[in-house]
Amino acid sequence: MPYLDDYIQHLTFERGLSPLTCKNYIRDILLLESLLENADLKTVKNQQIRRCIATLHSRELSSSSIARALSAWRGFYDYLIQHKGFNQNPVIGLRAPKAAKTLPQALSVDQAIKLVDIQGDGILEVRDHAMLELFYSSGLRLAELVNLDIGMLDFSEGTVTVTGKGNKTRIIPLGSHAANALQTWLQQRLNIKLDDKDAVFVTQQGKRITPRAVQYRIKSWAIKQGINTDMHPHLLRHSFATHVLQSSQDLRAVQEMLGHANISTTQVYTHLDFHHLAKVYDNAHPRAKKK
Repeated sequence: MPYLDDYIQHLTFERGLSPLTCKNYIRDILLLESLLENADLKTVKNQQIRRCIATLHSRELSSSSIARALSAWRGFYDYLIQHKGFNQNPVIGLRAPKAAKTLPQALSVDQAIKLVDIQGDGILEVRDHAMLELFYSSGLRLAELVNLDIGMLDFSEGTVTVTGKGNKTRIIPLGSHAANALQTWLQQRLNIKLDDKDAVFVTQQGKRITPRAVQYRIKSWAIKQGINTDMHPHLLRHSFATHVLQSSQDLRAVQEMLGHANISTTQVYTHLDFHHLAKVYDNAHPRAKKK
């Protein structure tokens, strides 16, 4: 393709991009060449790029892959305008087709209770029981849980105070099961030589627990408790939101507890709830359309 070698030199030596990134640019620009069927780059119009997007979409290329290709094409044309005397960038203003929104997965109430109901009085069992109860009780993010300090727990008020995204602080109700599990864990925690005295959740060596360790422990408990799903911390947060909304129908309260800045972020759970209702309807109503 004309100008491609010069452009890769520009990316490599002037912009300092890695060989792998340059390889990706080459692939996407050669894709454009094939879609345009070797048309003169100077004469390419916006509508031709639109047809390229439509072709990629018809090939079932993902929206993220199309967006990446568009970014590469746009950057290539910017270079041609700056260095090769081109007059216009036909990729300006074009976007990839929107990806279909996927509903967040949630455990059933029975699954959630089964998962968090960890038995045993060993130090890891007691700690993990408190962690999972807190996740499901209060809908914390993973980062909020690992950064939790002792002073953020208020058992007399039944609340936990966390600092979420954007350093925004919020107060969340603490369920009775979570409170009991936490108090049991804090008694066990006294037997550990603490490296971090503020951290609520620590390892056996007394260090603040890491996000990776929490992820591993939750996956491990899902297997032990017979939960047949790809378990991760955020799934308990989704389950918390879904179950509270299904019971209360109070979207604004769920927004506050999750710490969402915009209620539109929380509204995905109303779709999840409707999905559940639709399944019940399809299975139960004599006039429902069976798939």
